[in-house]
Order: sequence, then C-alpha cells, then structure tokens
Amino acid sequence: MKESEILIVGAGPSGLVLALWLHACGVTPRIVDAAPGPGTTSRALAVQARTLELYRQLDLAQPVVDAGHPIEFFNLWAEGEHRARIPLGAIGAGLTPYPFFFIYPQDRHERLLVDRLAAAGIEVERNVSLTGFQDRGGHVEATLVDARGAEERCAARWLVGCDGARSKVREIMDVGFPGGTYRQVFYVADIEGDSPALNGELNLDLDESDLLAVFATAPKGRGRLVGTVREDRAEHADQLQFSDVSQRAIDNLMISVRMVNWFSTYRVHHRVADHFRRGRAFLVGDAGHIHSPAGGQGMNTGIGDAINLAWKLAAVAKGQAPEELLDSYEAERLPFARRLVHTTDRAFSFLTADGPVAEIVRTGVVPRIMPLVAKLPGAREFLFRTISQTLVHYRTAPLNGGSAGKVHGGDRLPWIQKDGGDNFAPLPEPGWQVHVYGQARPDIVTWCALHGVTLRQFEWNAACAAAGLAEHAVYLLRPDTYVGLAAGSPSIEVMDDYLRANALRL
Repeated sequence: MKESEILIVGAGPSGLVLALWLHACGVTPRIVDAAPGPGTTSRALAVQARTLELYRQLDLAQPVVDAGHPIEFFNLWAEGEHRARIPLGAIGAGLTPYPFFFIYPQDRHERLLVDRLAAAGIEVERNVSLTGFQDRGGHVEATLVDARGAEERCAARWLVGCDGARSKVREIMDVGFPGGTYRQVFYVADIEGDSPALNGELNLDLDESDLLAVFATAPKGRGRLVGTVREDRAEHADQLQFSDVSQRAIDNLMISVRMVNWFSTYRVHHRVADHFRRGRAFLVGDAGHIHSPAGGQGMNTGIGDAINLAWKLAAVAKGQAPEELLDSYEAERLPFARRLVHTTDRAFSFLTADGPVAEIVRTGVVPRIMPLVAKLPGAREFLFRTISQTLVHYRTAPLNGGSAGKVHGGDRLPWIQKDGGDNFAPLPEPGWQVHVYGQARPDIVTWCALHGVTLRQFEWNAACAAAGLAEHAVYLLRPDTYVGLAAGSPSIEVMDDYLRANALRL
C-alpha cells in the first residue's frame, strides 16, 4: 500500500497552493486530480492583494504581477448610457505592496502553479479519482481509480479535499452543505471583439432587467462577459449557446463579438459546509464554501484556506505541534467563510433584485451616488480592504492572543514601507518570526536565538505609529504572517506562556 504524509484530492488553485506551501514547509504531499490536465478556461480572474502578499512568501507574487493586468478604472453603465468612470489605480496605496485590483486568468494561474510544483519535484497525478476512504484513527486509507479503471489502495496521515463544489471528500465525510441556489441562470464567455467596454477596464451595465459585467483580460479587445440568460431560455441552460443569452445588455455596451473562446452557463449557489474537518479529513476551497462571484473572492478564499491549513499540517507532521493545532483551521476559516457568503449574498441580491424600486435604485440612484462616494478616502480604503481580504483576521480563534497598540493576536500585521524595502519581506522559507518596531529587549533577543526564530527589528517612526503598532512591543508572527501573539509588555515569560498554551515547539 502506497503511503504518504498528506493526500490532496483536487489540483485546482487551492490544491496546488496547498501542495506548494507544504513543500516549502518541508513536507512532500501526494496530489491527484480526476481531470486530464490543468484548466484551460479562465474561470476565476481576480487575484487579491492578500493572496499576493502570501504568494510573496513562495516567490510567486512577482510572476503573477508580471503576467497579469491591473484594473485602473471602473465604468458604470445604465440603460445604454455611460454614467461614470471611477479611477481605481493604486487604491490601496500605503496599505500593502499590492495596492491595486488585479486580473490574472485562472488557466494561466494554474499553469504557473503546476510548473512550480514540477520544479519542486512534485507531479500532479492526472486522471485519478477518489472513490472512497476510511479514517482508521492513526491514518486514512483511500481508494483511487485511474482512467483505465485500475484501483489502488493508499494510506496517508491526512486527506484534504480540494475537489470543488461537488466534493467526493465532503460526501464521504458526511458533512452537510446547507445554503441555496439563486433563481437566475448566468453565463460566462471569454470573447474577442470591439466595444468601448473592451478597453482594459472593468465595466458594469446595470439594466432594469439584465446584468452584464465585462472584465478585461487584456489591455484592449479581449474580456470576460458575465451576464444573465434570457428567462425564456433558462429552463434548458445546459444546452444553450452564446446566441441564446440576453442581448439587451450586450447591445447597451455596443459589443461586437468576433470570437467566443469559451462559453458556459451556471447557477449561482451560496453554501457553507457544516464543518471543515472531520477526523483526519479536511475541506479546502469550493469543497467547503461556494458563493456568488461578487467581489472576486472565491478562488482567493480557497487559497487562504490552503495556506492556513498547510503550515499547521506541516508543524504537526514534523512534530512541532500537537494534532490539536489542526482544530484551529476550522476555528479560523469557517467563521470567515460564513461572513463572506453572507456579504456576497447581500451584494449579489442587490445587483439582481426585481421590482420597480430595485430598478430605480440600481439604474438611477447608484450611478449618481457611487462616483461621489468613491471620492471619499475612507470609503475607498474600506472598499479596498474588504475586497482585497486584508481585513481578514482571526482575533477570536484560540491560537491567537494579546494586543499591542491597535494590533491584536490574529490580525494581519500592518504593512510598513521602509527605505529600500518593507516589513513584509519573506523569510527564506515559511516560518515563525518576531517583529519589534523600536528596540528589542536583550531577553527577547536571547529567546529568539534559543528557539531559532528570526528576529527583525525596525526603526520606529511616524508610519509605525500611524499603522497602529506599539513601540518596542513584540509581534510573534505565524508562518502565514498573521500575528500569533502581540505583547505590549514583552518578556520571556509571556513568550513561553504562549508556546506552552498552544503546545508549540518552534
């Protein structure tokens, strides 16, 4: 029976990132996927700033930025008229090294991740499906079947389902997936053509009956259309062609389509699994939560799941933490998934609401108010922080504690730009680190040396204070760069108490 530390089922972005992060932490996983190869369609487009910050830990951020496309402007259309052009640009300037909204199609994204895995000596086993598994207490025994029907029994200490909304892993775990399905049928099409809306920017048409968003996938002439299917054709959505979609919004944006490279219809669901862990099996990404595409959150949330789980699995596998650490994965990611689904549900319901009042608000009020609101610095910052996922925190989870300044255990550390660099510079490999903004006490220096933890000291200045940091405080960062412990009055005793409470051996 073939054995591995961790068996990953599913090689979409979440599964691939999980495998890459595990490898960076010193654990080699096995990863299988039922598909014959990586995706060839640009299903997810947006790569958020927090994802890029985490990618930077694996030297992945710059290749994505170099190959992607920032969105500089957001255009609002209503009933065939261009109503507003809202500048976005570096909307998150001063908050992150990646202060923009960014497009990098999923097909290219997956190829990059697969290539990085291959360079690390890890190949995705294609045409391999999971048909069942049993949790034996100390390990999982799984049954895999290849394209020829050959069956294999294998063992792993843990199994992770990254196998999407129809997850076989979730089904075998017998975990509920409550939620619902919106009544509208939507389409997605990657096209080439001519239009004022194929201008390298984000365009949204708010019609009284139709909805159409145009996401640029190139500076000009190419984009993704996301819109509604005509109600009289929705009953047989799986048989539709591009000619069957609602034409009114396309005409409103004066889109002349030369080529349709990909077309698909779908219904939008909003569901969150009851649990992300059961014994030695875990759910990551769409296997655990699905929601509307509003805000470009889905793939980024799955990647966040993967990184959160990866460093914890690696720590337990290497004997640096007890298995109880793995409970913190669900404690941190499940509440966030529920909040996210609630938020995207509200936004999506507003965009697709019926009735005369909803139509007046959507086509009349919003195009007039949004450009004014978008000029307010506070509104722009809140919008960016929310969509970029830099607001995500784990303050209430048991793994995190303390506070120093305005920063609490479980927070994303504030970004501070320094001469020639910043405080987010990655370690050679993901690991724990201590940040001090000011001067570290001698006993903290000794503690870090004793535990093999990198100590980084930054000169205190006004930017540190403005970001909410406390002078001379200790911020113990987890491998995913969230704050595990914030100590305004640091001491060896405080640091040791944190390790003891969580049974960590750094």
